[in-house]
Amino acid sequence: MLEKTLGPAATLAPRPGLKRGALNLLEVVAQSVANIAPSATPALIVPLVFATARNGTWLAYLLATLVVLAVTVQINSFAARSASPGALYTFTAQGLGPTWGSISGWALFLAYIFTASATLCGFANYFVVLLQSYGPMRPHAWLVPAGMVAEVAACWWIAWRDIAFSTRAMLLLEFGSAGLISGLAGLFFARTPHGLDMAQLRLAGSGAHGLRLAMVLAMFSFVGFESATSLGEEARDPLHSIPKAVLISVILVGAFFIFIAYTLVAAYRTTSTSLAEANAPLVDMAKAAGVPRAAMLLVAAVLVGQFACTLASVNAAARVMYSMAQHNFFHVSTGKAHELHATPHVAVTVCSLTALVGPLALVQLWRQHVMDVFGYLGSLATFGFLISYVLVSLAVPLFLRRRRELTNRNLAMAAVSLVLLLLPVVGSLYPVPDPPYNRLPYFFLMLMGLGVGRILYLRSKGRQVVVE
Repeated sequence: MLEKTLGPAATLAPRPGLKRGALNLLEVVAQSVANIAPSATPALIVPLVFATARNGTWLAYLLATLVVLAVTVQINSFAARSASPGALYTFTAQGLGPTWGSISGWALFLAYIFTASATLCGFANYFVVLLQSYGPMRPHAWLVPAGMVAEVAACWWIAWRDIAFSTRAMLLLEFGSAGLISGLAGLFFARTPHGLDMAQLRLAGSGAHGLRLAMVLAMFSFVGFESATSLGEEARDPLHSIPKAVLISVILVGAFFIFIAYTLVAAYRTTSTSLAEANAPLVDMAKAAGVPRAAMLLVAAVLVGQFACTLASVNAAARVMYSMAQHNFFHVSTGKAHELHATPHVAVTVCSLTALVGPLALVQLWRQHVMDVFGYLGSLATFGFLISYVLVSLAVPLFLRRRRELTNRNLAMAAVSLVLLLLPVVGSLYPVPDPPYNRLPYFFLMLMGLGVGRILYLRSKGRQVVVE
């Protein structure tokens, strides 16, 4: 990556280094998988997908997986040729120029921060549920904020201390959680032997409109899949390991989602409750499998999965901030690495505190229910990811043409990716959702406006940096 400063006013501090070559392929995969947080989807998102797709829930996840794979091809066009902690920020700048790259980076930074904020809420909720499972207790108002503060403190320490330690922790937590849920699903089929669920295979009761809306929700399960690209300086052989890690993550998690969606729909045929109305789908699946005592293990699995996602989001947000600070967007101090640990320690601290402020204020000051806040912040995160995905897909043909590597296949894949991305973009806005979700796009646009204002200010001072 070549950085060229325009204008005499642009002065960059010497760039501190991150720990190069510290992460193997499995540890890089762990970053993306943990950011997706697959263990949360069966508990929180599959019931919402079922509400519109019904017996086509598994197909909605299959289609969403194909959309994400199309975007993966675009991202890997960059990741196989360029490695940087800036992730999609750097990639977009290489194709569309520094202004659009900065817009993409700002959107991605917001997306990771809002993801961390949302999973703080998910962690706090399941933290209270787990405590209540050990006996009747009054729902003390301080338990939720205490859970948030404890989690963000632990994530901050791990992310500040060592990237290899971070990814290994994520590897154990998220793979263990997803493995436990998969094992329960397998146990369900072993203890309740039956043939194929023909109603699901025939898509009985599913319509094209319902599947389209369901695919939008299913896409939400995948956001953050690209976060391995933020480890461009810390992965071993990044031009090979990062593209491979992103692809492996999408395939593994997509297969998990399709299998779990099919299993949950089948399991709820044995209950009197609809999956669309389920408050604890994994607990009900444990009962259907004949192992009700495993219910709390599943709650613990979701809990640690949320922790892993918060950690992954803080890691990714800090590295985007670190990279953008090198190009003047953020304060120069956030572009420094720790002398001993070689982590972006200032950016990690800023991102951890920023992620905590929003949910803490909404729960404590505005008295919002913690899982409602989870939904609000998760929706805001999705807007950021979609903007970044669209911009990086637009950037690919220009980047490849500049390198004289553009082919008709590249153009076709970019077009397919953009068309498929329009489905969740349009589905997020129309039909107009109920309040307060109908106001969230405007709030996110306001935040994007702040970033654009910063970019215009830098350009007016001649402090724009070109990334080639």
